[in-house]
Amino acid sequence: MFVQEEKIFAGKVLKIHICTMDGTEWLEEVTEDTTVEKLKEKCLKHYVHGSLEDPKTLTHHKLIHAASERVLTDTKTVADENLKDKEVLLLIKKRPPPTAPKMADVSSDEKKKQDNKAPDKDAILKATGNLSTRHTDRTVTQHNIRDFQTELRKILVSLIEVAQKLLALNPDAVELFKKANAMLDEDEEDRVDETALQQLTEMGFPESRAIKALRLNHMSVTQAMEWLIEHVDDPSVDTPIPGQDSSGAAGATAAATPVSSASAAASAAAAAAASEESSRQDELTEIFKRIRRKREFRPDSRAVIALMEMGFDEKEVVDALRVNNNQQDAACEWLLGDRKPSPEDLDKGIDTNSPLFQAILENPVVQLGLTNPKTLLAFEDMLENPLNSTQWMNDPETGPVMLQISRIFQTLNRT
Repeated sequence: MFVQEEKIFAGKVLKIHICTMDGTEWLEEVTEDTTVEKLKEKCLKHYVHGSLEDPKTLTHHKLIHAASERVLTDTKTVADENLKDKEVLLLIKKRPPPTAPKMADVSSDEKKKQDNKAPDKDAILKATGNLSTRHTDRTVTQHNIRDFQTELRKILVSLIEVAQKLLALNPDAVELFKKANAMLDEDEEDRVDETALQQLTEMGFPESRAIKALRLNHMSVTQAMEWLIEHVDDPSVDTPIPGQDSSGAAGATAAATPVSSASAAASAAAAAAASEESSRQDELTEIFKRIRRKREFRPDSRAVIALMEMGFDEKEVVDALRVNNNQQDAACEWLLGDRKPSPEDLDKGIDTNSPLFQAILENPVVQLGLTNPKTLLAFEDMLENPLNSTQWMNDPETGPVMLQISRIFQTLNRT
């Protein structure tokens, strides 16, 4: 009786559970000294029912240890891979390596990249070499798109001059401006921000003082509070804001002066007629000055202190705040920059011969508005307090005028 050598010296026999991707399962009996490659060959023969027509089939498959997800090495033995009885292995076909692109495909891809590539400087110069040269000032082009708020001030300065001339031609000009002055007093007297007043009274300030402080500081709570603190020991802090009209006292003096005779009255009438025009102009000038004094610029005291602490002179600081509508940050940039526009530029009007100004003057709504003293007051107020523009835009008398100015500007600016 003969026994095969391999049977005599065979190692321990293990039963390995094999699974495939399509769900096929079976048990393979192998010894510990069997190589993984031999085990894989047995599995494939079982899987394809005993025939391996393609020799590459063996290299196109791999065995994976299911528990550890580890790919087994073909040259190692079952013992080397530390496989145990009843362990599970997966028989899986390897992914084929990516096919190398054909030369035609490579050249096609390269051509696409070249087509999508941005042209370099030489290519641009070559393509535009035959074009005529044009010098365009980009700075001028940018400045042609003007800012409405910047131009509005110039427009208002010129419109104020026109309005004053138109109103001065009216025989009742003095009475009109006296009414306008009274309207201004009434507007300042009645316009008290209730919310701002409540904030100050809740801080403990008397109501009368709070109202006075708000009127003197354009309804700014912060500035009004600072004014109240600065004048807390001032004996005149409760004194009402003095009126501007002294015509009553003059009238009383005139009434007290007796008329001596009819001839004296005739002489007085002749003298009055002779100087009527000049006195009328003087009175108009005085009223204009009163209106401007009431609308004069008041710098933000806190911003003044903050900017002066940086080392700037007080006059420079006030000019900066006036140019930049009391905006501290913008004023600081103005002081550190080229300081344009200058304070003197604020009083310069727009070119009266420009198409924009001529279009504004030709507008019927604007023409009618310029004969209204309230429009002049609105223009004066917006010059020194641009933040009040919204108030005048919503006013039934001045709002239509401002709307037409805005529309004309936007129309001409686009063209």
